[in-house]
Amino acid sequence: MTAAQRREQLIAIGRELFAERGFDATSVEEVAARAKVSKPMVYEHFGGKEGLYAVVVDREVRALLDRITAALTAGHPRELLEQAALALLGYIEEEPHGFRVLARESPALAPAGTFSSVMNDVAHQVEHILGAEFLARDLDPKLAELYSQALVGMVALVGQWWREARKPDKETVAAHLVNLAWNGLSHLEAKPTLLTRRS
Repeated sequence: MTAAQRREQLIAIGRELFAERGFDATSVEEVAARAKVSKPMVYEHFGGKEGLYAVVVDREVRALLDRITAALTAGHPRELLEQAALALLGYIEEEPHGFRVLARESPALAPAGTFSSVMNDVAHQVEHILGAEFLARDLDPKLAELYSQALVGMVALVGQWWREARKPDKETVAAHLVNLAWNGLSHLEAKPTLLTRRS
């Protein structure tokens, strides 16, 4: 194997182990054993377990953000919501190891690229779309941030549930998510109040 091929092999093995066991339960020894190399080889490429983890997480963050960003480029706002939901569910379906790595709790030393930070980036993109829609509907555009966090959080949590359930199919899950989100957004009150506070 060339050095580049060996590096890719170690990344693939690390991704699998971090997905199966998490950061803390994965060891350099186990990565080396699965790759049939010595421990120093792992250290040579990544400096240790933390370095390997950082590379794995960075790749997954970029892969997920690329998918979702591509889905948010054109179309009616409802279509954008559908595309974003399908992009996340598609990533979960096609990259289960990658999603598990991102969705697991990260070690304290981990880079900023965690599932919550990725979802936060997505929420900022959604915020711009919602802000324009809010302005067009005479709603306060300052609230777009709150609604974007709520929407992205809803899709992300359902995605985590669906990762295990896998029923119904992703198109049905996306359709129901969009149904709840879109129909809820369609009937937003300009100044909502809590029922318990109205009396």
